[in-house]
Formats: sequence, structure tokens, C-alpha cells
Amino acid sequence: MIKSKNLKKINNLSHGFFNSNGGTSKDIYKSLNCGYGSRDLSSNVKKNLQIVKKKISKSARDIFLINQIHSNKFIYIDKKYKKMIRPEADAIITNQKKLPIAVLTADCVPILIYDDKKKMIAAIHAGWKGAFSNIIGKVIKFMKKKGCNSKNMIASIGPSISVKNYEVQEDFKTKFLKKNKENLKYFINTNNKLYFDLSSYVYSSILKNEIKNIETIKIDTFDIKNKFFSARRALSLNHDDYGRNISIIMLN
Repeated sequence: MIKSKNLKKINNLSHGFFNSNGGTSKDIYKSLNCGYGSRDLSSNVKKNLQIVKKKISKSARDIFLINQIHSNKFIYIDKKYKKMIRPEADAIITNQKKLPIAVLTADCVPILIYDDKKKMIAAIHAGWKGAFSNIIGKVIKFMKKKGCNSKNMIASIGPSISVKNYEVQEDFKTKFLKKNKENLKYFINTNNKLYFDLSSYVYSSILKNEIKNIETIKIDTFDIKNKFFSARRALSLNHDDYGRNISIIMLN
């Protein structure tokens, strides 16, 4: 488990960015696969989620997960929230204590946000589609509507695919440039190949929403040495599926 340097200073908060180590799954899912969306045995995923929950807090409620759809939709959980089993969304916001909220990734960017005054947290799954459709801005705007202030907010960008391993096509670049010509700075041409810097694009999106306390954990999920699940690496190895990493945050 990797921790944010900024978030771990906060006493009333538990969090972690988990890699593939420490679970019960086998073969290509070895071993801490937390994705029900994978073709791993659901019993293994359930056991792995229990392992994660115990590492976060022995008194935590069940981990709240969503069915991620690469959108800009989010779920807000307050004391009035009516429980749903994995609603379709790509971010979770809550002010409830002892409720661990989490997102799953396998190259996409996990983001954890905390407001130190309002005591509100968010977990965001930002693939290129979600980031492009402004899920980050929507989450931060909603948190501000609920009384949060960007001056009191901390954002931690978790491990994700590095620019050198995120090859894209020209039509991908065209889409981003149509939206904003300044997006050119997130693309790199090397040896006649085009690469996209997703993590930097996400950082910029957070910064545009006036949060200045931002940390980026620069660990490449594609690099097998780092022991994270990676969809792109799985594809390159001709695997027919892949495990999911979990990033989690909870108010104590």
C-alpha cells in the first residue's frame, strides 16, 4: 500500500493506493485483484476487499464501490443516501465517517480529495474519457457547493500509466485539440509514435479548479516492477483480462 505524503499527515483520515500484492487471487489476477468487473472468482475479489478494509480500519463499514463507466457522473453519500449496489458512476463524495469509498484502476488515474475544514472526501476514477468530460471539475464544483473551499482541499493523484507507455493515435490528439489547442502540451512525439500524458492532464484539471495543494505519486502502473495491474500491459502480453488496483479513502 502506498500513501500520500500529504494525506497521511491528517489524523482523522485513512487512505491508501494498493498495488497487486497481498491478496488471494491466482494466475493473471495475482493477487490483490479488487475488481468485480474482472473474470476472477467473485469469492476471491470479496476476500481481497476484506483484506483492504482491514488494512484501512478494523471498524470500517463495507467498502463503497461503483460500477465505473468512464463518465463524468458521481455519487454523493450523506446520511440520507439510500443504499444502492454499485451504482453507475466514476466518482464518490461523502461526509460520512467510517465509510471507505474507493475507485478501481488498471492504468487510469485514481484521485483522492479531502477538505480539511468541511471534513468531506472524494474518490475519482479518471480515465481519459472521464477527464475529458470534466469529471474532476464536476466533483470539485459539487464539493464547493456543499461548503468546501479550494484553500482547504488536498488532492492526491495516485499511480497510473506513464506518458512513455501511453501510446495514442492521431484522432485521439485531434479530439483534445478541438476542445482546447493548449492541450497540445500533453502530447509527445517519439520515434514516429504519439504519446499522451494523462497524469499531467489530470493535474492541470485539478489546478484549474483552484486547488493548489496537489500531490502526484509518480509510479507507472505499466511497469511490471511496480506490481500494479495494468490493462495495457495485459494487452501487450496477450492476456484476455486483467486485475484492478484499488484506491481508497475514509473519514475516521
